[in-house]
Amino acid sequence: MVSTVTKSRKVVVVGTGFVGSSYAFSLLNQGVANELVLIDLNREKAEGEARDLNHGMPFGSPMKIRAGDYDECSNADLVVITAGANQAPGETRLDLLSKNAKVFRIIVNAVMKSGFKGIFLVATNPVDILSHVTLEVSGLPKQRVIGSGTILDTARFRYLLSEHFEIDSRNVHAYIMGEHGDTELPVWSHVQIGGVPLSRYADIDDIENNKEMQEIFVNVRDAAYSIIESKGATYYGIALGLVRLTKAILHNENSIVTVSTLLDGEYGLKDVFLGVPAVVNEHGIRQVVELELNAKEQQQLEHSASVLKEMTEKALG
Repeated sequence: MVSTVTKSRKVVVVGTGFVGSSYAFSLLNQGVANELVLIDLNREKAEGEARDLNHGMPFGSPMKIRAGDYDECSNADLVVITAGANQAPGETRLDLLSKNAKVFRIIVNAVMKSGFKGIFLVATNPVDILSHVTLEVSGLPKQRVIGSGTILDTARFRYLLSEHFEIDSRNVHAYIMGEHGDTELPVWSHVQIGGVPLSRYADIDDIENNKEMQEIFVNVRDAAYSIIESKGATYYGIALGLVRLTKAILHNENSIVTVSTLLDGEYGLKDVFLGVPAVVNEHGIRQVVELELNAKEQQQLEHSASVLKEMTEKALG
């Protein structure tokens, strides 16, 4: 059945730093939204970004772009939060927690005060915990609060596998699950290249202990650290991941993407946000896709969930 689009396609971005402005630029290039509003504590910065983007309109897709305030959220389909402190060199995503949890309480309360009835998409790190904070503060149903989760990690995984095997990354199917951070895990048991299981495609008996495959995963997990060391921040990859999620929502795609969502018994876990494959459409999270994990993968996922639960409890106070 062909999906129908019922959204007005109005997006509000809170935060016009590297990620927020890269996301806005990607939206303009890909023609995903009809209306884009930029909100930032520094109003002059938001206005400058809006003017700069508008000047590219003759080369992009027709849409309305402007700086605005939180009252603009009242009729928005999607509020994307990219605001918050950046991850510094040597700093883990979890180190950012105390700083950004305070910022999020202010932002989410301001959005909800407008009468917002749409979907939250959270990108700020630590994204799993801040998604949980957003859910608690907003009081929205869990399906309408989505974290970018491991969508970027999964993209990195697919890219590095494609580079190693010299196969188009669009033909590599794989997932990174768990925390968007140090306890994430590669789901080797479900990696496929052109529909062929990796173990058979690459003729590897023990993928999890294969040195080359382990190096690929380590490069996925630690990618942000090396990029931050090189250029100060990561923003292009996550911006494109956010556009992918925006398409899935505004176009009612029912696409399967790895996002952070509140689990309620799936994978034997409850009351924790973490990255899992899920079906996303105009209503938010339609359902979590439960992969059949092997014993080691299940144990790793449970460990990741326990770390996030402990940190989330601190954030929620």
